[in-house]
Formats: sequence, structure tokens, C-alpha cells
Amino acid sequence: MGGSPSWSGWSNHEQVGKQLAQIEHASGGRVNVEVVGHSPQGRELWAARAGTGEKVLLVTSAIHGNERTGTESLLAILKRLASSGDAQTRKVLSEITFVAMPMVNPDGGELNRRMNVRSWDETVAEFPQLAGASRAWYHRLSGDGINLPGYDLNRDFNPDLNYVPRAADLPGRDTDAGFFLSPESRAIRDVYVSLRAEKGAVDAYVDLHHMGPCDRLTGGEQDGKLISVSLDYPPLGVQDGAAYKAAWPALDQDKSRRYARTVADGLMAQYGNQSKLAAVGRYYHPDAREYAGQGRSAFALNGTGTVLFEVRGQQDDLGQKQHGMLVKSVQTGVESLMSGLADGSVDRVDGDDFFDLPDYGWDTTND
Repeated sequence: MGGSPSWSGWSNHEQVGKQLAQIEHASGGRVNVEVVGHSPQGRELWAARAGTGEKVLLVTSAIHGNERTGTESLLAILKRLASSGDAQTRKVLSEITFVAMPMVNPDGGELNRRMNVRSWDETVAEFPQLAGASRAWYHRLSGDGINLPGYDLNRDFNPDLNYVPRAADLPGRDTDAGFFLSPESRAIRDVYVSLRAEKGAVDAYVDLHHMGPCDRLTGGEQDGKLISVSLDYPPLGVQDGAAYKAAWPALDQDKSRRYARTVADGLMAQYGNQSKLAAVGRYYHPDAREYAGQGRSAFALNGTGTVLFEVRGQQDDLGQKQHGMLVKSVQTGVESLMSGLADGSVDRVDGDDFFDLPDYGWDTTND
């Protein structure tokens, strides 16, 4: 995204920790919160878990520190799972294991910037085998007007979940897998690996982001509406990632599109034509777009259906004014996928229907 929203109306790291503790305490055992790692500056990385089902949904938010809508949405979902007694919540808790990591880049969040905070010297100190190697291409010496080095964490993933950084692989390219150089990305990886070992598979992974300034959808019944949430499946290059299939045969792009369409259907069922400010579309995804180093790509190559949420960026006036609606939209979208996994309806969706969603015209590589 092109700018950083103010802190107004958003929870900081300390507040998120307090809310998670309150949710866990009030849940009577329904929600368990665990510290699964620490940021380079020592802040806790939390994973909150609810449900006992065999189908696993992992959701991360704020991997870019200045993108916070998803954090508030996940807290709202956890509060509902902790206390609601309705039949739908009971169904979800029995069929789904839901794991939320609501703030995975707290150091960037405290600075209100996209990147984390980590120098290349700190990286080499942890991985001495990288001494003399070029810096990773996604490491920057400053960012968002702040003169501190760091990583775009959403380029730091590798489908080889046992990968150890090697000097010969650096600096890499934007189309390549990442190198697990930061503790935040490794914490997400470790939660994923642990869930897979326990349950056999992680069925779905959702990554919650912001997109840039407001744009209008083009096509279909939502033509001309301001976009609220855009959705995407993994960006793995031409022919739906065909070049990856030999090495990663579990890749199932149609599964990811089914899951994304399930989210879209849930949002449209909730909002319908009530407001021109509640519309869902497809994220910018030309055929050649390729980011193997994103978490959603790395996990998809391991067989998980993955969905990107890009909610309208908060730096514009409409985003600020519609704060509550945007948080609720993300909550509704995630809960729609939870329900679809719980009742099996995600498997009856036609993945090609994802392409019927309206598009919009903003060209971006910033997810």
C-alpha cells in the first residue's frame, strides 16, 4: 500500500495481548492462546486456537505492520467462538480447528510501517553461513520514511518447510521462494508444521492484508461499486503454476479458488446490494504474476487451499469512515469459509466461478 494509516481506532501490540488474555479467560477453555515466538525486538507472537475439528483453518494478519483491519476482525471472531452458544458456532467448533495469529509483525506495527525491523548484520549473526553473501532481495535498509532496516516478511517463505538459509541462494529474485530469515515468518511456518503433524493437513490458510486507495469494480451486478474486499488465489506464474507441479504435486489451485469463491459468496449473501461500500471482487492477478516467497504460495505448494484478503486501504477517507464496516466484512468473509469447511460446502463450489467475480483496475504488487 502507498501510505500508512494513523493508529486511531486500531489496537497496538499491548492491547492485542490484553484482549487475547481476556478472551482466553472468559472462554472457559474454548480458546487457548500460546506464545509461539518473538519478534526481533522481543515482542510476543501469539497463536489463538479454538475448536477440535479435523479440518484446520490457519489465519494470519498484519504481516505488513501498517495493515490492521484483519487484527480487529480476528479478535471479534475469537470473542464469538469463546462465548456464543448458537448452533452454527457449536458446529464450527466441532468440525474446525481454527488458529488465528492476529499480529505477526508487531515491530512494524509499532512503527506503523510495512516492514519488520531487522538488520542484515543481525541476520548473519544468526546464520553465520551467510557471511559475505549478498543481502536477500526483499531486505531493505529503510522503509515508509523510517531509517531502520527490515524485511518484507511476506516474501520470506519457502515451500521446503525444512529449508535452512544458504549463501549460494542469495540474493534471490522476486519470483523465487524466500529464505526464512526472520523469526516472524519462521513462527508462522512452525505453527503450520505443528498443525500438519497433529492433524495430517492444514486445509486452509488465509492471509489478511490491505490494498491501496479505493477503486471501483468493473463487471457484473457490482459494476461501479467501491471495492471493500478483493480476493485472490496463489500467484504462481503461468498456467496456474504448472512449472511447480513436478516438485510440488500437492498444489491444487482450484481448491484455493473454491475457498475464495466461498468467501465471496458469504460476503455477497450478507451485504447483497445494501450498500455501494460493500462489494467484493478479484485481486489483480495476471497470468504471469509469480510470488513463490509469499506464505500463501508456500503453503499452497504443500497442498493447502490459500486465500488472500485485501481490504480497502485505510489511508483514504472512505476507509477511515467505514472502519467498522470493513472490519465486519473481513470477519464475515473468514466466518463464511469456516462455515463452508464445517459443512463441506466448499467442496461443492465450482472453482471456475471465482473468475465470475468482478475485477478492478488497480495494478499492484504490494500484497
